Amino acid sequence: MKTLKGGRSVDSFKLLAIGAAMTVSIALAALTQADATDPETRAPAQTASYLPSVSDFMIATIQPRHIRLWLAAQNKNWDFAAYELGNLKGAFNRLGRAHPRSNDMSLQDMITSATEQPFVDIDKAVRSKDATAFLKAYGDLTSGCNACHQAMNHGAVVIRVPPNAFVPDQDFTQAAP
Repeated sequence: MKTLKGGRSVDSFKLLAIGAAMTVSIALAALTQADATDPETRAPAQTASYLPSVSDFMIATIQPRHIRLWLAAQNKNWDFAAYELGNLKGAFNRLGRAHPRSNDMSLQDMITSATEQPFVDIDKAVRSKDATAFLKAYGDLTSGCNACHQAMNHGAVVIRVPPNAFVPDQDFTQAAP
């Protein structure tokens, strides 16, 4: 049996080399297999997930869209108002799916009762470019939101028709065609 510098035998060195080669081979095979699988079926990386709270949804998505919808209509930018109405509906829909229940009540049912008719009326007003009808429908939506806040024990949260247009980085006037 041959010994190498440091007192190890050639056989033990061979075993270590074979073990390292096997480990590398297995790792490469696993990586190759992972790369060969379809990206759609590949298991997602383990990450921490975040579910925004009802309040997060309201402050980060719904309230800004409520304001932008108003500002678009005030500037008679009906195309943008229609766009924001769609975004607002979508935000409420995502909120209801993410939080089916709140305070032992169906949040989706509360959202529907507060928004369904105002959304229909706002849509009609936007399509017909009727600022007066929009004003009434938007007021109804705002009142519905406040009624929902009351029913969900969040009466301290009161929204209103925006008194001014403080969105400094957006031009709400309609772009020239």
